[in-house]
Amino acid sequence: MELLSYKEGIVTRINESDDQVAWVNVEVEGESAKAVNYNAITGYVNEGDKVVLNTTAIELGLGTGGYHFIIFNYKNKEHSITKGLGHIMKLRYTPLQFKCFAAEEQDSKYHEEFKSFKSLKGSIYIVGTLHSMLAPIAAVIKNLRPELNITYIMTDAGALPLHFSKTVKLLKDKEIIKNTITVGHAFGGDIECVNIYTGIIAAKVVANSDITIITMGPGIVGTDTKYGFSGIEQGYIIDAINNLGGISLAVPRISFADKRERHQGISHHTLTILNEVANTKTNLVLPVIKGDYAEFIDLQIKENNINNKHNIIFENGSDIIKALNYYGLEVKTMGRGYYDDEVFFLALGAAAKASIRLLENVQ
Repeated sequence: MELLSYKEGIVTRINESDDQVAWVNVEVEGESAKAVNYNAITGYVNEGDKVVLNTTAIELGLGTGGYHFIIFNYKNKEHSITKGLGHIMKLRYTPLQFKCFAAEEQDSKYHEEFKSFKSLKGSIYIVGTLHSMLAPIAAVIKNLRPELNITYIMTDAGALPLHFSKTVKLLKDKEIIKNTITVGHAFGGDIECVNIYTGIIAAKVVANSDITIITMGPGIVGTDTKYGFSGIEQGYIIDAINNLGGISLAVPRISFADKRERHQGISHHTLTILNEVANTKTNLVLPVIKGDYAEFIDLQIKENNINNKHNIIFENGSDIIKALNYYGLEVKTMGRGYYDDEVFFLALGAAAKASIRLLENVQ
């Protein structure tokens, strides 16, 4: 059974780097390729270093951005565990397992708050399915209400290292997002948590978040089957929020630019989640649109009984383009920008605006 492909290479150039990650060029079997190095796992990397690379994704032609991943640096032959707090393992029982300090574990100053936790008391959580939803939603919220504290929870349904996302770094640098939380086997957030439930709680008791956005990192998994996609997590995340006493908003995946029939209008992903996976009632936010598109979506809602299962909120999402321009964000989803897939982005603007209205009602 073939699971992993790896080859030796030489680092030829450091393209970008910070304390957490380096984006480099490597030479592998006489050819140049791009690679990623996570400093916390394999140590810092320099030009000329001989490294071992996980080449699986490139060989399979997967959508990981065209990168190899450094899994060993011969220069860093010995690397002792960092002393200090934390005993929760991520990537457990794999050759790359490592420890982190989870917010809820016994040595954490927040441990008692998790133990005594009772309710989210109406805190606002926006739940999406694509990483490309994050920046537009956060930008609209921050543009309309600059004083709000926005937290991002990254699940482990896509990329596991938070630092693979250049979007998150940009949002942090622009002070659009204040705190990040990584849950499950995702890692690298300002706050680490064992699972989505404690991540949701941490947004309230640790990050003191006003509005929290939850979605996976880059790289949704799909199989062209009804249930075989990683975004299905939206359903049980909605249930977690509701069960903990929060207010959940479901962001629909909507497109009229996607050529695949199953993603026309409201994607089958969203319809499946809201009709069959989520067991509690959420707030589904739809953008105000007109004409054939509106009729198409209205028919989908009725045919899938979504209007009887969930609370549907219609909101004007047109603030999205102003917010993106204000912060200088060039966001694409499946390679399409705002003017290529307008309704997709209007849905994100609508979700952001609806979350502010709900927050004002709670306050």
